[in-house]
Amino acid sequence: MAIDGQTTLDQVTVSTVFADTVFGGLDRPEYERLTRELTGYCYRMLGSPFDAEDAVQDTMMRAWREHGRFEGRSSLRTWLYRIATNVCIDMLRSRGRRSVPMDLEPPSTLDGLHVPSPESERKWVLPAPDAWLEADPAQRVISAESVRLAFVAALQRLTPRQRAVLILRDVLQFSAAESAELLGTTVASANSALQRARIAMPTAESPGLGHLASDGNDADQALLEEYVTAFEAYDISRLTTLLRADAIQSMPPFAMWLRGRENIGQFMLGPGAECRGSRLLPVRANGCAAFAQYRSDHAGGHAPWGIQVIQTQDGQLSALHVFVLMPELFTLFGLPAKL
Repeated sequence: MAIDGQTTLDQVTVSTVFADTVFGGLDRPEYERLTRELTGYCYRMLGSPFDAEDAVQDTMMRAWREHGRFEGRSSLRTWLYRIATNVCIDMLRSRGRRSVPMDLEPPSTLDGLHVPSPESERKWVLPAPDAWLEADPAQRVISAESVRLAFVAALQRLTPRQRAVLILRDVLQFSAAESAELLGTTVASANSALQRARIAMPTAESPGLGHLASDGNDADQALLEEYVTAFEAYDISRLTTLLRADAIQSMPPFAMWLRGRENIGQFMLGPGAECRGSRLLPVRANGCAAFAQYRSDHAGGHAPWGIQVIQTQDGQLSALHVFVLMPELFTLFGLPAKL
């Protein structure tokens, strides 16, 4: 990466320079904690793990360039969040907001269903690995709830500044004064923006956004194991018994989605039948159970197809969000390129 058109630094070098020279020996674990925390913040702001990585890298590079201006009147953490907020707002102005299919159109019907052409990856809210959540156990429940796909998708409906103040105050627990300082405004103005954001924020139970996932108790684990067994056997009659009557299925980058166990089952036996013979590997994404789906390559192996983010409610599957045709997600989750 070029700095002022002269110096080129890779990410490892950035961390060394930042930690050792900018703030007088910030140790590596502290640097990694800060970058992980900032990545989670930028993901909530931008709705994409790839955009979030770019934003954090840009934040650290700006901090490296501007460290002479850091006078210690605020904490290092607050100063970095101020830079990250500006980076995210700049990116949102140039790239626009991301969505989920449920935001864009009513559910598809199977009568005469035509699977649309895939749209650009840049249009969609994408999943992020659970490893990006804060490591502090006291914050893990808050972190998990605030990276649910439904919550992140709902955030994208807010203006950038409303989004920032809501995350800073209600998720990260910054004070009103700290949030105002970060946003370069008054406390009264920040509180007003927060109030407007809370009013405008759709709930996770809003139509089309699906249900919040459970915390993964023993009953849910048994349900997920049953789902894997049914999916890998492609026993759709068995699989649909695991779904809520109003379950939803989405499949970015396709702008279609389905509601209802019967519609989902019929789709799986129709256009989705090419998934027969798939294998699933467990991962964790957005505070939910998830699976990496490898589809048969008809040559004795299995190739990456999609990341399934599974939501449960009351002992049944409430949503299947399957992100397909995005091999870069498999790299992000540290998954093999082939089975």
